[in-house]
Amino acid sequence: MFCVILERNSEFTQIMSSELYLNRTIETVISEAAHYFSVISVTGPRQSGKSTLLKHLFPQYRKYSLKDVNVREFAEHDPIAFLNQHSEGMFIDEVQKLPSLLEYIQGIVDDNPERKFLLTGSSNFELLQGLSESLPGRAGVYELLPMTYAETESTRGDAPLDEFLYGGLYPAVCARKNKPRLFYPSYVKTYLERDVRDLLKIKDQMQFMRFMKLCAARIGSIFNASELAALLGVDSKTVSHWLSVLQASYLVTLLPPYFENVSKRVVKSPKLYFNDPGLACFLLDIESPRQLERDKMRGAIFENYVVMEVIKHRYNQGLLGGVYFYRDSHQNEVDILLKQEGEITAIEVKASMTYHTSFNRHLSHLQEWITTPIARELIVYTGDFENTSGDIKLINYRHLHQHLPEIDI
Repeated sequence: MFCVILERNSEFTQIMSSELYLNRTIETVISEAAHYFSVISVTGPRQSGKSTLLKHLFPQYRKYSLKDVNVREFAEHDPIAFLNQHSEGMFIDEVQKLPSLLEYIQGIVDDNPERKFLLTGSSNFELLQGLSESLPGRAGVYELLPMTYAETESTRGDAPLDEFLYGGLYPAVCARKNKPRLFYPSYVKTYLERDVRDLLKIKDQMQFMRFMKLCAARIGSIFNASELAALLGVDSKTVSHWLSVLQASYLVTLLPPYFENVSKRVVKSPKLYFNDPGLACFLLDIESPRQLERDKMRGAIFENYVVMEVIKHRYNQGLLGGVYFYRDSHQNEVDILLKQEGEITAIEVKASMTYHTSFNRHLSHLQEWITTPIARELIVYTGDFENTSGDIKLINYRHLHQHLPEIDI
């Protein structure tokens, strides 16, 4: 079944289990990295499964959460004693709450590279800055976003696309430990009360909530800080700062434009996407799969889902960046350009169930607009008919991961 909770209580009770673990694609990369790095850091949004993943891969290490006030006070007042509790190493959750620990970890692993430290964090401001300053070359750093379509295989069924998008891809929903209509309101409330308070010191949470909703209404659009500033009654610098907080807490992604030095006609501003379609639905006040099916934002939410699948594909190989969109001053546009090993995979996204020849229009000319070799061209849509024999392949969204390039190591 897809990542959607069934309303029938008997079915929900039957499949709900606190022991259910959903394997993540990035496990292979992290397991390999642990042979080479003394420190493994996994960042990502709250509830994306960071701690569960590391506990599953490395059950031998004792976990300490800095969310616990007593643990944090011990670590802050006697960091050496805290870090030396276990000779083989330890697992520290929410390490961004005490970034000064990273300096002490540096000293320990410099003296004994065999010691292992597993770190997780849900904000990349403090953590990534601390890792780059204190542990350069000593830490393998990875980002874990909500789940991919392929990762939900064990809990998937024949639920329609709209249920899948509405439910979203957070592990708690995918593992049927929570329902979308309960999970997302609680998630956003917790986010506003914790991350926004800590990172922004903002007093008017309702205004920031309105900002998030306005961002959701602009999924797949060029981000325009001035426009949002005018709507919110603040200056554009404030909007840009708020956006950086959404990025730092892994709620949104800015997709950069693809451009080559030979052309100056390409749009330079990024597009805005949310890291999870279920969260986007909640912010858009979409309250059911049936409402989503007829909502004007359905196409944008489907595009959002496909873009994030491609980005997660890169992250799960231990790679960052490499995903773009193309648009020039003549309004020629291709939704996704994935650059990997010097080649482009070009992808057009269509929420339609019926193929139209117009879908090919920009893909068929893309090689005239860019000089980077195009290895494959895909049209991802919601229909069941597929044609993978031509230069431009027509594929159903369920099979996208099968057509994305894997890194050749």
